[in-house]
Amino acid sequence: MNPAPGPRTLAPARRISGTPALSIRFLILLAGFIGFGAALYLGVSRANALVVAFVVLGWIVSLCLHESSHALAAYFGGDRSVETRGYLSLDPMAYAQPMLTFGLPVLFVLLGGVGLPGGAVFIERLSLRSRWWDSLVSAAGPLANAVFLAAIAIPFWLDWPMKGGGGAFWNALAFLGYLQATALALNLLPIPGFDGFGIIRPHLPDDMQLQADRFAAISGLLLLALIFIPQFGAAIRNASVTLTDLAGIDRYFIAKGYAMFRLFR
Repeated sequence: MNPAPGPRTLAPARRISGTPALSIRFLILLAGFIGFGAALYLGVSRANALVVAFVVLGWIVSLCLHESSHALAAYFGGDRSVETRGYLSLDPMAYAQPMLTFGLPVLFVLLGGVGLPGGAVFIERLSLRSRWWDSLVSAAGPLANAVFLAAIAIPFWLDWPMKGGGGAFWNALAFLGYLQATALALNLLPIPGFDGFGIIRPHLPDDMQLQADRFAAISGLLLLALIFIPQFGAAIRNASVTLTDLAGIDRYFIAKGYAMFRLFR
């Protein structure tokens, strides 16, 4: 979701000394994601529980990348506070609201196979060099999802799933790609509080920005309500499938992955 504005009183900016170390929590998540993926690929177990573990851990990793991409763009745009808050380390517990950032999105993935956008990182917008940097900060999160989706699509471009081997791994990977597409479609909605609106927000009149900021507080609840409207859900699914089609991920593998994911439930 769109990064939240931080406090108006700013601490003096300082230069970063070296590259921030990656969080041990993130590295554990990444190791688990890779480990479950390897187990699926090697056929250690075909249990649907492995598919769920792989997809959920992959989804959490992508959420970390999404939020840290907002922070990284903000850092280069002039906001050095993101380093002191730990956002650049990809630590899932460093983000503003861990439960909103990870808890609800993971719950929605488990319940409905929807890549719900997470919470927001706090950005000192007054520290950003220009309104264009402000727009870039909002765009950086969805861009991370797009890059993740493209990375997932590479084996499908190369027809690796059709060459034999991998089994359920390709189904799970395709479904994870679909979740990235749903996150991209939802995040780019031009609704206050979402990245799509955050991209255009800096270019709107100040009074309109203030009104939008007040509405942003309930935008998450609005999305929860919209998701349960059949027409809205169908539109998001169609947009997401269009994105995965463009990425080259076969719908057959997505459907198989989703079926295995649902069977665990």
